[in-house]
Amino acid sequence: MSHVAQISIPATYMRGGTSKGVFFTLNDLPEAARVPGEARDRLLMRVIGSPDPYEKQIDGMGGATSSTSKTVILSKSESPDHDVDYLFGQVSIDKPFVDWSGNCGNLSAAVGPYAIANGLVDPAKIPQNGVAEVRIWQVNISKTIVSQVPIVNGQVQENGDFELDGVTFPAAEIPVAFMDPADGEGAIFPTGNLVDDLEVPGVGVLKATLINAGIPTVFINAQDIGYTGCELQDAINSDTKALAMFETIRAHGAVRMGLIKHVDEAASRQHTPKVAFVAPPASYTASSGKAVSAENIDLVVRALSMGKLHHAMMGTAAVAIGAAAAIQGTLVNLAAGGEEREAVTFGHPSGSLRVGAKASLTDGRWQIDQAVMSRSARVLMEGSVRIPGDSF
Repeated sequence: MSHVAQISIPATYMRGGTSKGVFFTLNDLPEAARVPGEARDRLLMRVIGSPDPYEKQIDGMGGATSSTSKTVILSKSESPDHDVDYLFGQVSIDKPFVDWSGNCGNLSAAVGPYAIANGLVDPAKIPQNGVAEVRIWQVNISKTIVSQVPIVNGQVQENGDFELDGVTFPAAEIPVAFMDPADGEGAIFPTGNLVDDLEVPGVGVLKATLINAGIPTVFINAQDIGYTGCELQDAINSDTKALAMFETIRAHGAVRMGLIKHVDEAASRQHTPKVAFVAPPASYTASSGKAVSAENIDLVVRALSMGKLHHAMMGTAAVAIGAAAAIQGTLVNLAAGGEEREAVTFGHPSGSLRVGAKASLTDGRWQIDQAVMSRSARVLMEGSVRIPGDSF
């Protein structure tokens, strides 16, 4: 019996924020995978090691969590106003699909460094020492991201003193601005309301803020579902009934937001929307053992990604938190005290994070001009990945 040999594809394994992913330059992909479709999806799944019924991704680059089952495809931008086009694919761990429905805010921090290092940014824009501004076109949601990448001796600075809760070691700080971060052309509040009554079978009627900023997100109050908002991963992820409840909430929120027509469609759209629960500030011990004081945060937030409680906070969900906090009357804003604000610091399972957002009301419609937060990024490995030649 003959077997097809493996093929080698240039790739870089990078950390961005609290996520990791395999980065590709579009033209380095096999020709069949340079366009959207089944061949591309099959290739990326094989690279990551999915679908894996064991949910370990042993035979691939994935780390068997939503934070590490990720892929990125970059190319020089076709837009004169941008440097690089950024396409993000969230690979399902145990099911055969790649979700292209949203962005990854954490990996957004790694796009600028990768683009500079791989010749996708005009060399004239890169100082010998200083900061290179990289304008990124986020293809999934058709939005602009502006990244400020530190440069030393003409190269991307990766090491530094910036500490990010959820990441073990310090690195160089990369401020990332998400411009007008509503997903696509939709309204920030798809229902037109700051707070909705969301009817969820088996749960009841929940107060919910359904917001489309950074990534579509369903916010609910922690106390309404029996939580404090200070829970760590094991408290949720070891509870199959809780996970089923959150998935039901997410599915009904997706229908209410107009993202899907029927709750059954949610199973094939795992990446969006996210579901998160909020509560007023409280002191707790983070997963690292670090003490988080109520005095140093404005509220606590826990969010689920791909069906599990996230170990820290998704970058796009952080944008949604900042946007909702900036608009008085949302559940996020009320949990943070109900005041007008342009920045918020929230507690998450790994510690805390500050995100800034400025909201404006024009002709009765809310708009987020931009949301800004600092992340870091680092190349973990570069070279090539190998997959069987008949994988796609």
